[in-house]
Amino acid sequence: MAQAFVALGSNLEQPAAQIRAALDAIAALPGTTLTRPSSLYRTAPVGYADQPDFINAVAEIDTELAPRELLRHLLAIEAEFGRVRTFRNAPRVLDLDLLHYSGVELSDADLTLPHPRMHLRGFVMIPLAEIAPDLTLPGLGPASELAGRLADQGVERLENN
Repeated sequence: MAQAFVALGSNLEQPAAQIRAALDAIAALPGTTLTRPSSLYRTAPVGYADQPDFINAVAEIDTELAPRELLRHLLAIEAEFGRVRTFRNAPRVLDLDLLHYSGVELSDADLTLPHPRMHLRGFVMIPLAEIAPDLTLPGLGPASELAGRLADQGVERLENN
């Protein structure tokens, strides 16, 4: 079994409900166990501001799926939820990003691990640090330290998770 972390985001069609349903869909993947989901967080949109706030979370999973196979399943879940890719940073029903996979480092046209921009995004690092504060990103440091540097990005933990 490999340990992996998946970022979840939604800002359309009851985003908190979309995130909860996506967690269930991830837990139902073959050979996969949802070991720990983060709290839900509200975040202002990045890149394209004329859209609703996002609800974000990070999930820790144990999986028998290889990285590219896991990514294929995550993209299929997005499609099942109605994800349509119209333009960069567009509003979306569901966005799933494979962040980290058992220390694997790779980079090709389809997949880069660890995720190349995760350390710059409070909406990723703050929920990740909640569930895996000691997870170390190669050349960058522990999740808890990286999240602490992003505390000014306006990521707000929701009280009623």
